[in-house]
Amino acid sequence: MSVRAVVFDVYKTLLDVGPAPADAAARWVELARAALGAPPRHGLAEFLAATETVIAREHAAARAAGIAFPEVYWPDVVREVLPELAALPDAAQEAFLLRQKALLHTVGPMPGAAEALGWLRQRGVPLGIASNAQPYTLHELTRALGPAGLDLAWFAPDLCFWSFAHGFSKPDPHVFRLLTARLRARGIAAADTLMVGDRLDNDIAPARAQGWRTWRLSAMPADAESGDWRALRALLERSG
Repeated sequence: MSVRAVVFDVYKTLLDVGPAPADAAARWVELARAALGAPPRHGLAEFLAATETVIAREHAAARAAGIAFPEVYWPDVVREVLPELAALPDAAQEAFLLRQKALLHTVGPMPGAAEALGWLRQRGVPLGIASNAQPYTLHELTRALGPAGLDLAWFAPDLCFWSFAHGFSKPDPHVFRLLTARLRARGIAAADTLMVGDRLDNDIAPARAQGWRTWRLSAMPADAESGDWRALRALLERSG
C-alpha cells in the first residue's frame, strides 16, 4: 500500500465516545443558572427536543435548495432555542456551548491512535480530517489529544473538512471531491490517499467512490482493510 496522505474521521475514530454523565439533567440546570442567572426555560430533554425541531426545519430548507446532506451550525441552533444566550459576551457563549455539549457525551482518544499518529508524523505523512463536526469538535479534539502528546496543528488545514464550516456533510461526494482537489494541488493522487473511519456509509464508501484507499476502524475486522489502530499501524509499517 503506497500512502502519501491520511485523512481521518473524528468520532469513534480519533475520539472514543462515551455516554452522557448520569447527572446531566441536574448539571444542565446548574449551567444555566451560572451562565444565564436563572433556571433554564427548558429541562435538558426539552431543550434537546427543541433543537431537533430547529435542525429538522433547517435540513428541510437546505434539501429544498438541493443540498442532499445538509449541516447546521450548532451555536445558531442553541441561540434560537435559548435566545437569552445571545446577550452574553462571545467568550461566555462559547464556554456555555462547550459545557452544554459535555452533558451529552464524553470523549477521549481512541486506544492506539496516539502511537499511529505519532509514527505518521515522524515520517512526514500529511494528515487531514473529514468530519461531520461542529465548533465544539475542535475543542474536544484539542482537550483529548493534548494529554496524549498530540496536537491539532498536526493536521494540515487544507486537508481538513469540517461540515459546520461548509453547510453540508458526509457522505456527500463533494466532501471527498473537495479534498481530492486539495490533495491534487499538493501533488498527491487519490490512489495514494488513505481514509480512516468507522462507518461504511459516511467514510469508507464515499472515499472509495473517489478512488481513495480506505481503512475501516473496527474491533472486529471484516477484511484486510479493517481493524483497530494497532493493525492499521502494522499495515502502514509493512508498506513503508
